[in-house]
Amino acid sequence: MRGIRSIAGVAVIALLATACGGSNPSPAASGGATSSSPPAATSSAAAPSAAAASFAPAQLRWYCCLGTGEDPAQVPTENEVAAGFGQKYPGSSLKLEVVTYDNARSTLSTQIASGNPPDLVGPAGVGGLAAFQGQWLDLGPYIAKTGYDTSQYDPAAVEFYNTAEGQIGLPFAVYPSMLWYKNDMFEEAGLAPPPHQYGAKYAMPDGTEVDWNYDTIRELGLKLTVDKNGKDATEAGFDPKSIVQYGFEPQRDDLRALGAYWGAGNLAAEDGTTVKVPEPWKVAWKFFYDGMWKDHFIMNGSVYESDEFSGGGYSFFSGRVAMSENFLWTTYGVADAGTDWDLAAIPSHNGTATSPLNADTFAIQKGTKNPDAAWAGLQYILDDSSDTLLQLYGGMPARPEKQDAFFETLGQSEGFPEKVDWQVAKDSLQYADNPNFEAPMPKYNETLTILGKYLSKWTTTDGLDMDAEISALEKEIQATWDS
Repeated sequence: MRGIRSIAGVAVIALLATACGGSNPSPAASGGATSSSPPAATSSAAAPSAAAASFAPAQLRWYCCLGTGEDPAQVPTENEVAAGFGQKYPGSSLKLEVVTYDNARSTLSTQIASGNPPDLVGPAGVGGLAAFQGQWLDLGPYIAKTGYDTSQYDPAAVEFYNTAEGQIGLPFAVYPSMLWYKNDMFEEAGLAPPPHQYGAKYAMPDGTEVDWNYDTIRELGLKLTVDKNGKDATEAGFDPKSIVQYGFEPQRDDLRALGAYWGAGNLAAEDGTTVKVPEPWKVAWKFFYDGMWKDHFIMNGSVYESDEFSGGGYSFFSGRVAMSENFLWTTYGVADAGTDWDLAAIPSHNGTATSPLNADTFAIQKGTKNPDAAWAGLQYILDDSSDTLLQLYGGMPARPEKQDAFFETLGQSEGFPEKVDWQVAKDSLQYADNPNFEAPMPKYNETLTILGKYLSKWTTTDGLDMDAEISALEKEIQATWDS
Protein backbone atom coordinates (compact mmCIF):
# COMPACT_ATOMS: atom_id res chain seq x y z
CA MET A 1 0.00 0.00 0.00
CA ARG A 2 1.33 3.38 -1.00
CA GLY A 3 1.38 6.01 1.78
CA ILE A 4 1.28 9.78 1.52
CA ARG A 5 5.04 9.70 1.03
CA SER A 6 4.19 8.97 -2.62
CA ILE A 7 3.32 12.65 -2.97
CA ALA A 8 7.02 13.44 -2.78
CA GLY A 9 7.94 10.78 -5.30
CA VAL A 10 5.52 11.74 -8.05
CA ALA A 11 4.81 15.39 -7.25
CA VAL A 12 7.03 17.01 -9.82
CA ILE A 13 6.41 14.49 -12.59
CA ALA A 14 2.64 14.59 -12.14
CA LEU A 15 2.30 18.33 -11.91
CA LEU A 16 4.67 19.00 -14.77
CA ALA A 17 2.67 16.63 -16.93
CA THR A 18 -0.48 18.56 -16.09
CA ALA A 19 0.95 22.05 -16.35
CA CYS A 20 2.89 21.49 -19.54
CA GLY A 21 0.93 18.83 -21.39
CA GLY A 22 -1.75 19.45 -23.96
CA SER A 23 -1.35 23.20 -24.17
CA ASN A 24 1.12 25.87 -25.16
CA PRO A 25 0.26 29.00 -23.17
CA SER A 26 0.90 32.32 -24.85
CA PRO A 27 3.91 34.25 -23.58
CA ALA A 28 1.80 37.29 -22.62
CA ALA A 29 0.59 36.30 -19.27
CA SER A 30 0.24 35.81 -15.51
CA GLY A 31 -0.13 37.57 -12.22
CA GLY A 32 -3.04 38.96 -10.25
CA ALA A 33 -2.74 41.92 -7.95
CA THR A 34 -4.63 42.58 -4.78
CA SER A 35 -5.32 46.09 -5.99
CA SER A 36 -7.42 44.62 -8.78
CA SER A 37 -8.93 41.35 -7.65
CA PRO A 38 -10.95 39.76 -10.47
CA PRO A 39 -14.72 39.76 -10.07
CA ALA A 40 -16.16 36.67 -8.46
CA ALA A 41 -17.91 34.21 -10.71
CA THR A 42 -20.14 31.32 -9.84
CA SER A 43 -20.18 29.65 -13.22
CA SER A 44 -17.45 28.14 -15.27
CA ALA A 45 -16.87 27.95 -18.98
CA ALA A 46 -16.17 24.27 -18.55
CA ALA A 47 -18.92 21.74 -19.19
CA PRO A 48 -20.42 20.04 -16.11
CA SER A 49 -18.06 17.34 -14.92
CA ALA A 50 -20.56 15.34 -12.85
CA ALA A 51 -24.18 14.40 -12.58
CA ALA A 52 -26.49 16.83 -10.80
CA ALA A 53 -25.70 16.87 -7.11
CA SER A 54 -28.17 15.24 -4.69
CA PHE A 55 -27.74 15.90 -0.98
CA ALA A 56 -29.59 17.17 2.04
CA PRO A 57 -29.25 20.94 2.56
CA ALA A 58 -26.31 21.71 4.82
CA GLN A 59 -24.39 24.60 6.31
CA LEU A 60 -20.79 23.97 5.30
CA ARG A 61 -17.60 25.57 6.57
CA TRP A 62 -14.70 26.40 4.26
CA TYR A 63 -11.42 26.62 6.19
CA CYS A 64 -8.63 28.74 4.70
CA CYS A 65 -5.60 28.90 4.55
CA LEU A 66 -3.15 25.98 4.55
CA GLY A 67 -1.84 27.54 1.35
CA THR A 68 -2.50 30.95 -0.17
CA GLY A 69 -5.70 32.96 0.30
CA GLU A 70 -5.29 34.90 3.56
CA ASP A 71 -4.52 38.34 2.15
CA PRO A 72 -7.24 40.84 3.14
CA ALA A 73 -7.64 41.89 -0.48
CA GLN A 74 -8.45 38.28 -1.44
CA VAL A 75 -11.11 37.71 1.19
CA PRO A 76 -13.98 39.70 -0.43
CA THR A 77 -13.74 37.61 -3.59
CA GLU A 78 -13.54 34.40 -1.56
CA ASN A 79 -16.66 35.46 0.34
CA GLU A 80 -18.46 36.08 -2.96
CA VAL A 81 -17.49 32.62 -4.13
CA ALA A 82 -18.73 31.14 -0.86
CA ALA A 83 -22.04 32.96 -1.18
CA GLY A 84 -22.48 31.57 -4.67
CA PHE A 85 -22.77 28.03 -3.30
CA GLY A 86 -25.98 28.97 -1.45
CA GLN A 87 -27.31 30.60 -4.59
CA LYS A 88 -26.69 27.43 -6.56
CA TYR A 89 -28.08 25.17 -3.83
CA PRO A 90 -30.90 26.97 -1.98
CA GLY A 91 -31.13 25.90 1.62
CA SER A 92 -27.40 25.27 1.86
CA SER A 93 -24.57 27.65 2.64
CA LEU A 94 -20.78 27.80 2.57
CA LYS A 95 -19.15 29.96 5.23
CA LEU A 96 -15.55 31.09 4.76
CA GLU A 97 -13.22 30.94 7.77
CA VAL A 98 -9.88 32.66 7.16
CA VAL A 99 -6.99 31.80 9.47
CA THR A 100 -3.55 33.21 8.66
CA TYR A 101 -1.06 30.73 7.23
CA ASP A 102 1.18 31.00 10.30
CA ASN A 103 -1.66 29.87 12.57
CA ALA A 104 -3.65 27.69 10.17
CA ARG A 105 -2.16 24.34 11.19
CA SER A 106 -2.43 24.84 14.94
CA THR A 107 -5.98 26.18 14.67
CA LEU A 108 -7.09 23.30 12.45
CA SER A 109 -5.48 20.80 14.83
CA THR A 110 -7.48 22.32 17.69
CA GLN A 111 -10.73 22.19 15.74
CA ILE A 112 -10.21 18.55 14.81
CA ALA A 113 -9.23 17.56 18.35
CA SER A 114 -12.31 19.30 19.79
CA GLY A 115 -14.65 17.48 17.41
CA ASN A 116 -15.50 20.62 15.47
CA PRO A 117 -13.72 20.18 12.13
CA PRO A 118 -14.54 22.22 9.04
CA ASP A 119 -15.98 20.57 5.96
CA LEU A 120 -13.78 21.92 3.17
CA VAL A 121 -10.13 22.90 3.57
CA GLY A 122 -8.16 24.88 1.04
CA PRO A 123 -6.21 26.09 -0.67
CA ALA A 124 -3.97 23.42 0.84
CA GLY A 125 -0.42 22.86 -0.34
CA VAL A 126 1.60 19.66 -0.31
CA GLY A 127 2.82 20.46 3.19
CA GLY A 128 -0.66 21.32 4.43
CA LEU A 129 -1.98 17.92 3.36
CA ALA A 130 1.06 16.11 4.73
CA ALA A 131 0.72 17.84 8.09
CA PHE A 132 -2.70 16.22 8.56
CA GLN A 133 -2.03 12.77 7.21
CA GLY A 134 -4.96 10.48 7.96
CA GLN A 135 -7.46 13.35 8.28
CA TRP A 136 -8.75 13.60 4.70
CA LEU A 137 -11.88 12.05 3.21
CA ASP A 138 -11.42 9.53 0.40
CA LEU A 139 -13.12 11.13 -2.61
CA GLY A 140 -13.09 7.89 -4.61
CA PRO A 141 -16.58 6.69 -3.68
CA TYR A 142 -18.06 10.13 -4.36
CA ILE A 143 -16.31 10.40 -7.70
CA ALA A 144 -17.76 7.02 -8.66
CA LYS A 145 -21.25 7.74 -7.29
CA THR A 146 -21.65 11.07 -9.09
CA GLY A 147 -19.75 10.17 -12.25
CA TYR A 148 -17.31 13.03 -11.83
CA ASP A 149 -15.15 13.33 -14.94
CA THR A 150 -11.50 13.05 -13.90
CA SER A 151 -10.40 12.72 -17.53
CA GLN A 152 -10.28 16.53 -17.69
CA TYR A 153 -7.00 16.24 -15.76
CA ASP A 154 -3.80 14.50 -16.65
CA PRO A 155 -4.00 10.99 -15.10
CA ALA A 156 -0.63 11.46 -13.39
CA ALA A 157 -1.89 14.63 -11.69
CA VAL A 158 -4.94 12.79 -10.36
CA GLU A 159 -2.66 10.00 -9.13
CA PHE A 160 -0.57 12.63 -7.35
CA TYR A 161 -3.34 12.94 -4.75
CA ASN A 162 -3.98 9.20 -4.47
CA THR A 163 -2.52 8.08 -1.13
CA ALA A 164 -2.99 5.38 1.49
CA GLU A 165 -6.09 7.33 2.58
CA GLY A 166 -7.51 7.13 -0.93
CA GLN A 167 -8.10 9.95 -3.40
CA ILE A 168 -7.68 12.88 -0.99
CA GLY A 169 -7.76 15.66 -3.58
CA LEU A 170 -7.98 16.63 -7.23
CA PRO A 171 -5.63 18.89 -9.23
CA PHE A 172 -6.25 22.62 -8.91
CA ALA A 173 -3.24 24.98 -9.13
CA VAL A 174 0.54 24.95 -9.51
CA TYR A 175 2.99 27.73 -8.61
CA PRO A 176 6.52 27.62 -10.01
CA SER A 177 9.07 30.00 -8.52
CA MET A 178 11.17 32.60 -10.30
CA LEU A 179 13.50 35.53 -9.61
CA TRP A 180 11.52 38.77 -9.45
CA TYR A 181 13.61 41.88 -10.08
CA LYS A 182 13.32 45.65 -10.46
CA ASN A 183 14.48 46.95 -13.82
CA ASP A 184 14.92 50.52 -12.61
CA MET A 185 17.35 49.50 -9.87
CA PHE A 186 19.53 47.57 -12.30
CA GLU A 187 19.52 50.47 -14.75
CA GLU A 188 20.42 52.99 -12.05
CA ALA A 189 23.36 50.82 -10.97
CA GLY A 190 24.54 50.43 -14.58
CA LEU A 191 23.90 46.69 -14.51
CA ALA A 192 22.41 44.41 -17.14
CA PRO A 193 19.16 42.71 -16.11
CA PRO A 194 19.29 39.07 -14.95
CA PRO A 195 18.99 36.41 -17.65
CA HIS A 196 15.48 35.21 -18.44
CA GLN A 197 16.57 31.92 -19.99
CA TYR A 198 17.81 29.03 -17.90
CA GLY A 199 21.39 28.19 -18.75
CA ALA A 200 22.17 31.69 -20.07
CA LYS A 201 25.19 33.65 -18.86
CA TYR A 202 25.11 37.03 -17.13
CA ALA A 203 26.81 40.02 -18.78
CA MET A 204 28.95 41.97 -16.32
CA PRO A 205 29.57 45.74 -16.77
CA ASP A 206 33.06 45.08 -18.18
CA GLY A 207 31.59 42.91 -20.93
CA THR A 208 32.63 39.55 -19.49
CA GLU A 209 30.06 36.79 -19.16
CA VAL A 210 29.72 34.76 -15.99
CA ASP A 211 27.57 31.87 -14.85
CA TRP A 212 24.17 32.83 -13.49
CA ASN A 213 24.69 31.39 -10.02
CA TYR A 214 24.62 32.49 -6.38
CA ASP A 215 28.13 33.90 -6.55
CA THR A 216 26.82 36.29 -9.19
CA ILE A 217 23.73 36.98 -7.07
CA ARG A 218 25.98 37.97 -4.18
CA GLU A 219 28.10 40.26 -6.36
CA LEU A 220 25.04 41.97 -7.80
CA GLY A 221 23.31 42.03 -4.43
CA LEU A 222 26.17 44.02 -2.92
CA LYS A 223 26.10 46.58 -5.74
CA LEU A 224 22.32 46.89 -5.49
CA THR A 225 22.28 47.44 -1.72
CA VAL A 226 22.34 51.17 -1.05
CA ASP A 227 22.46 53.28 2.12
CA LYS A 228 20.80 56.67 2.70
CA ASN A 229 23.90 58.47 1.39
CA GLY A 230 23.77 56.65 -1.94
CA LYS A 231 26.73 54.35 -1.27
CA ASP A 232 26.41 50.69 -2.23
CA ALA A 233 27.67 47.80 -0.11
CA THR A 234 30.93 47.53 -2.09
CA GLU A 235 31.98 51.13 -1.42
CA ALA A 236 34.05 52.58 1.40
CA GLY A 237 31.89 54.43 3.89
CA PHE A 238 28.81 52.28 3.28
CA ASP A 239 26.60 52.34 6.39
CA PRO A 240 24.81 49.00 7.00
CA LYS A 241 22.67 50.67 9.67
CA SER A 242 21.03 53.08 7.22
CA ILE A 243 20.16 50.89 4.22
CA VAL A 244 17.30 52.16 2.07
CA GLN A 245 17.48 49.52 -0.67
CA TYR A 246 18.43 45.84 -0.42
CA GLY A 247 19.96 43.79 -3.20
CA PHE A 248 18.46 40.37 -2.63
CA GLU A 249 15.68 38.63 -0.72
CA PRO A 250 15.37 34.83 -0.58
CA GLN A 251 12.08 32.99 0.02
CA ARG A 252 12.26 32.81 3.82
CA ASP A 253 8.84 31.45 4.82
CA ASP A 254 10.35 28.04 5.53
CA LEU A 255 13.99 26.97 5.91
CA ARG A 256 13.23 23.97 3.70
CA ALA A 257 12.08 26.22 0.86
CA LEU A 258 15.05 28.53 1.32
CA GLY A 259 17.34 25.55 0.94
CA ALA A 260 15.43 24.05 -1.98
CA TYR A 261 16.38 26.97 -4.25
CA TRP A 262 19.92 25.60 -4.02
CA GLY A 263 18.97 21.98 -4.58
CA ALA A 264 16.07 19.55 -4.17
CA GLY A 265 15.93 17.49 -1.02
CA ASN A 266 14.15 16.45 2.14
CA LEU A 267 15.05 16.40 5.82
CA ALA A 268 14.45 12.66 6.00
CA ALA A 269 17.20 10.30 4.86
CA GLU A 270 16.36 7.27 2.72
CA ASP A 271 15.29 5.25 5.75
CA GLY A 272 12.57 7.82 6.45
CA THR A 273 13.49 8.10 10.15
CA THR A 274 16.96 9.66 10.20
CA VAL A 275 17.37 13.44 9.98
CA LYS A 276 19.81 14.51 7.30
CA VAL A 277 19.93 18.11 6.13
CA PRO A 278 20.78 18.11 2.39
CA GLU A 279 24.20 19.60 1.68
CA PRO A 280 22.84 22.30 -0.69
CA TRP A 281 20.51 23.44 2.09
CA LYS A 282 23.42 23.88 4.49
CA VAL A 283 25.21 26.05 1.93
CA ALA A 284 22.03 28.05 1.32
CA TRP A 285 21.45 28.68 5.01
CA LYS A 286 25.03 29.90 5.49
CA PHE A 287 24.69 32.17 2.43
CA PHE A 288 21.48 33.56 3.91
CA TYR A 289 23.06 34.14 7.32
CA ASP A 290 26.21 35.79 5.97
CA GLY A 291 24.10 37.90 3.61
CA MET A 292 22.28 39.35 6.61
CA TRP A 293 25.04 39.79 9.17
CA LYS A 294 28.31 39.98 7.24
CA ASP A 295 27.59 41.31 3.75
CA HIS A 296 24.34 43.17 4.54
CA PHE A 297 22.71 42.71 1.13
CA ILE A 298 19.92 40.61 2.71
CA MET A 299 17.77 42.17 5.43
CA ASN A 300 17.82 40.72 8.93
CA GLY A 301 14.67 39.80 10.82
CA SER A 302 14.00 43.15 12.46
CA VAL A 303 14.31 44.99 9.15
CA TYR A 304 12.21 42.38 7.37
CA GLU A 305 9.41 42.84 9.91
CA SER A 306 9.58 46.65 9.89
CA ASP A 307 6.78 48.78 8.45
CA GLU A 308 9.23 50.30 5.98
CA PHE A 309 10.22 46.99 4.40
CA SER A 310 7.40 44.59 5.21
CA GLY A 311 5.73 45.47 1.91
CA GLY A 312 2.33 44.02 2.76
CA GLY A 313 3.77 40.62 3.61
CA TYR A 314 6.82 40.28 1.34
CA SER A 315 9.64 42.77 1.19
CA PHE A 316 9.71 42.89 -2.61
CA PHE A 317 6.26 44.51 -2.48
CA SER A 318 7.81 47.49 -0.68
CA GLY A 319 9.62 48.50 -3.88
CA ARG A 320 12.90 48.61 -1.94
CA VAL A 321 14.37 45.24 -2.98
CA ALA A 322 16.19 44.69 -6.26
CA MET A 323 15.85 40.87 -6.52
CA SER A 324 13.62 38.35 -4.78
CA GLU A 325 13.01 34.63 -5.15
CA ASN A 326 9.36 33.67 -4.75
CA PHE A 327 6.48 31.66 -6.16
CA LEU A 328 3.93 32.57 -8.81
CA TRP A 329 1.39 33.37 -6.10
CA THR A 330 3.49 36.49 -5.43
CA THR A 331 1.24 38.09 -8.05
CA TYR A 332 -1.34 38.72 -5.32
CA GLY A 333 0.60 41.76 -4.07
CA VAL A 334 3.41 42.45 -6.50
CA ALA A 335 1.64 45.45 -8.04
CA ASP A 336 2.69 47.35 -4.92
CA ALA A 337 6.32 47.03 -6.07
CA GLY A 338 5.68 49.38 -8.99
CA THR A 339 5.41 48.92 -12.74
CA ASP A 340 9.07 48.24 -13.51
CA TRP A 341 9.56 44.65 -12.36
CA ASP A 342 10.10 41.55 -14.46
CA LEU A 343 10.94 37.86 -14.11
CA ALA A 344 14.25 36.05 -14.50
CA ALA A 345 15.63 32.54 -14.16
CA ILE A 346 16.50 31.09 -10.76
CA PRO A 347 20.31 31.05 -10.37
CA SER A 348 22.17 27.75 -10.26
CA HIS A 349 24.17 26.05 -7.53
CA ASN A 350 26.95 23.69 -8.61
CA GLY A 351 25.69 23.97 -12.18
CA THR A 352 22.07 23.01 -11.43
CA ALA A 353 19.12 25.39 -11.26
CA THR A 354 16.21 24.46 -9.00
CA SER A 355 12.83 26.18 -8.98
CA PRO A 356 10.87 25.01 -5.89
CA LEU A 357 7.25 24.24 -6.69
CA ASN A 358 4.05 24.87 -4.73
CA ALA A 359 0.79 23.12 -5.58
CA ASP A 360 -2.63 23.79 -4.07
CA THR A 361 -5.87 21.86 -3.94
CA PHE A 362 -8.99 21.63 -1.79
CA ALA A 363 -9.80 18.66 0.41
CA ILE A 364 -12.65 17.43 2.60
CA GLN A 365 -11.95 16.84 6.27
CA LYS A 366 -12.97 13.26 6.97
CA GLY A 367 -14.78 14.28 10.15
CA THR A 368 -17.36 16.27 8.18
CA LYS A 369 -20.94 15.56 9.21
CA ASN A 370 -22.15 16.29 5.68
CA PRO A 371 -19.91 14.38 3.25
CA ASP A 372 -22.33 14.46 0.31
CA ALA A 373 -22.86 18.20 0.66
CA ALA A 374 -19.13 18.72 1.15
CA TRP A 375 -18.46 16.82 -2.07
CA ALA A 376 -20.93 19.12 -3.86
CA GLY A 377 -19.08 22.06 -2.32
CA LEU A 378 -15.75 20.74 -3.53
CA GLN A 379 -17.10 20.33 -7.06
CA TYR A 380 -18.49 23.86 -6.91
CA ILE A 381 -15.04 25.23 -6.03
CA LEU A 382 -13.08 23.12 -8.51
CA ASP A 383 -15.53 23.58 -11.41
CA ASP A 384 -17.86 26.58 -11.04
CA SER A 385 -15.39 28.82 -9.19
CA SER A 386 -11.99 27.68 -10.40
CA ASP A 387 -11.53 30.48 -12.94
CA THR A 388 -12.21 33.14 -10.30
CA LEU A 389 -10.05 31.58 -7.60
CA LEU A 390 -7.14 30.79 -9.88
CA GLN A 391 -7.06 34.40 -11.02
CA LEU A 392 -7.25 35.53 -7.40
CA TYR A 393 -4.46 33.22 -6.21
CA GLY A 394 -2.21 33.61 -9.25
CA GLY A 395 -2.22 29.83 -9.67
CA MET A 396 -1.50 28.15 -12.99
CA PRO A 397 -4.55 25.98 -13.76
CA ALA A 398 -4.15 22.23 -13.49
CA ARG A 399 -6.51 21.88 -16.47
CA PRO A 400 -4.25 22.38 -19.52
CA GLU A 401 -7.04 23.82 -21.68
CA LYS A 402 -7.55 26.67 -19.20
CA GLN A 403 -3.97 27.89 -19.12
CA ASP A 404 -4.08 30.18 -22.17
CA ALA A 405 -7.06 32.11 -20.82
CA PHE A 406 -5.51 32.26 -17.36
CA PHE A 407 -2.31 33.86 -18.59
CA GLU A 408 -4.12 36.23 -20.91
CA THR A 409 -6.36 37.54 -18.13
CA LEU A 410 -3.69 37.78 -15.45
CA GLY A 411 -1.40 39.61 -17.82
CA GLN A 412 -3.94 42.45 -17.89
CA SER A 413 -3.99 42.96 -14.11
CA GLU A 414 -4.15 46.57 -12.97
CA GLY A 415 -0.83 48.01 -11.83
CA PHE A 416 1.32 45.45 -13.66
CA PRO A 417 4.10 46.38 -16.09
CA GLU A 418 3.04 46.68 -19.69
CA LYS A 419 5.35 43.83 -20.61
CA VAL A 420 6.40 40.95 -18.36
CA ASP A 421 8.26 37.86 -19.56
CA TRP A 422 5.78 35.27 -18.27
CA GLN A 423 7.52 32.60 -20.30
CA VAL A 424 9.98 32.43 -17.41
CA ALA A 425 7.20 31.07 -15.17
CA LYS A 426 6.40 28.34 -17.67
CA ASP A 427 10.05 27.46 -18.20
CA SER A 428 10.63 27.27 -14.44
CA LEU A 429 8.35 24.25 -14.18
CA GLN A 430 11.02 22.21 -15.93
CA TYR A 431 13.38 22.91 -13.01
CA ALA A 432 10.98 22.07 -10.19
CA ASP A 433 12.41 20.49 -7.05
CA ASN A 434 12.11 16.72 -6.93
CA PRO A 435 11.60 15.60 -4.22
CA ASN A 436 9.48 18.54 -3.21
CA PHE A 437 10.67 20.40 -0.11
CA GLU A 438 7.24 20.00 1.54
CA ALA A 439 7.29 16.21 1.26
CA PRO A 440 6.09 14.23 4.29
CA MET A 441 8.42 13.56 7.19
CA PRO A 442 7.99 12.24 10.75
CA LYS A 443 6.40 14.55 13.33
CA TYR A 444 5.56 17.02 10.59
CA ASN A 445 4.05 19.88 12.60
CA GLU A 446 6.53 19.51 15.46
CA THR A 447 9.39 19.65 12.96
CA LEU A 448 8.02 22.83 11.40
CA THR A 449 7.96 24.41 14.85
CA ILE A 450 11.64 23.59 15.35
CA LEU A 451 12.54 24.93 11.91
CA GLY A 452 10.65 28.13 12.67
CA LYS A 453 12.51 28.54 15.96
CA TYR A 454 15.90 28.32 14.24
CA LEU A 455 14.80 30.62 11.42
CA SER A 456 13.79 33.22 13.99
CA LYS A 457 17.07 32.81 15.86
CA TRP A 458 19.22 33.10 12.77
CA THR A 459 17.44 36.20 11.49
CA THR A 460 17.70 38.02 14.82
CA THR A 461 21.09 36.95 16.23
CA ASP A 462 24.50 37.98 14.92
CA GLY A 463 27.74 36.07 15.57
CA LEU A 464 26.43 32.51 15.44
CA ASP A 465 28.51 29.49 14.40
CA MET A 466 26.33 28.17 11.60
CA ASP A 467 27.95 24.73 11.49
CA ALA A 468 27.13 24.32 15.18
CA GLU A 469 23.65 25.72 14.62
CA ILE A 470 22.85 23.27 11.81
CA SER A 471 24.20 20.38 13.88
CA ALA A 472 22.02 21.44 16.81
CA LEU A 473 18.98 21.70 14.55
CA GLU A 474 19.54 18.17 13.26
CA LYS A 475 19.90 16.78 16.78
CA GLU A 476 16.77 18.54 18.02
CA ILE A 477 14.66 17.30 15.14
CA GLN A 478 16.06 13.78 15.52
CA ALA A 479 15.17 13.76 19.21
CA THR A 480 11.61 14.79 18.28
CA TRP A 481 11.34 12.09 15.65
CA ASP A 482 12.63 9.46 18.10
CA SER A 483 10.26 10.47 20.89
